[in-house]
Amino acid sequence: MSIATIPTITTATRMLMITNEPVGAGGLAEEEAAALYRLMTWLSPAFPVGGFSYSSGLEWAVEAGDITDTATLADWLDVMLGDGSGFCDATFLVRAYRAAEAGNTTALNEIAELAAAFVPSRERQLETTSQGRAFIDVARAAWDADGLDAMIAACSTPLVYPVAVGVVAAMHGVPLGSTLHAFLHALVSNWISAASRLIPLGQTDSQRVLVKLEAAVAATANRALNAALDDIGSATFRADLASLRHETQYTRLFRS
Repeated sequence: MSIATIPTITTATRMLMITNEPVGAGGLAEEEAAALYRLMTWLSPAFPVGGFSYSSGLEWAVEAGDITDTATLADWLDVMLGDGSGFCDATFLVRAYRAAEAGNTTALNEIAELAAAFVPSRERQLETTSQGRAFIDVARAAWDADGLDAMIAACSTPLVYPVAVGVVAAMHGVPLGSTLHAFLHALVSNWISAASRLIPLGQTDSQRVLVKLEAAVAATANRALNAALDDIGSATFRADLASLRHETQYTRLFRS
């Protein structure tokens, strides 16, 4: 091997070889590290909110033949993100976060009430309220923060999932933009996970769908950051029908 082809050994690699000590995180601030750690924990599939048991109507859509492969799944989820529950939930998260951050309990209660009413079916109501309740319960037990109890107590209705995430993130001082992107990534990942068991899809094809939706997630997040409550609305009629018809579906793997 000539000198020109010898791989370069960086300082960090040399330190590992000599001392076996971990390399630093490249100057990652303590606050950034804490925020990232919490987001990765709260929105991980391992966080016990039961997201794995819901499909948001995808189970009926697969049975009806609307979703049959990666292309039809990506198209369906793209619309759900931009024109359906993805955008609505993202906007509710943003508004709840800002109300909690400002200590505006009146506004937060109004947002929580609107978000709880803004679901098209009984099963979607179960899905979002059950996950919201579980998220709040675990957060209070293991990830409590100053002021969190007061914010929750100010709401006269159970917090749906996106509102719960927004409130907890705000009270922990986790940046809104990061919270929103992580939430949408987790939402899409859960949809794809459900579809992978229903179609079924392999792991690589599931990742291809996630790649296709990267731009849609970013676009939905940006819209939600600038949206008012009056901008919330959906036009995903087929997805809403799928959620309604799932209630009477004969055989089911999922609760929604």
